[in-house]
Amino acid sequence: MRTTLTLEPDVALKLKRKMAARKLTLKDAVNQALRIGLTAEERPKSKPFRVEPFSMQFLPGIDQDKLGQLADQLEDEEIVRKLRL
Repeated sequence: MRTTLTLEPDVALKLKRKMAARKLTLKDAVNQALRIGLTAEERPKSKPFRVEPFSMQFLPGIDQDKLGQLADQLEDEEIVRKLRL
């Protein structure tokens, strides 16, 4: 098919660079670009990633308002354990 095509300046620049780098004719460069673009549209969209929530229960005796304090205590115990080795 023969047609007239008007390219935006940024597209024309990219096309010229591709032509120079791969030593292509204008016809070949445009056809390759169109094939790639049209094929990309045909690909099935991937399923969106979905996170399934998990309800986590705290053990009895753990105060949720003092988790930072618990983390500090566990860290201190680990340091002491390493120093004893």
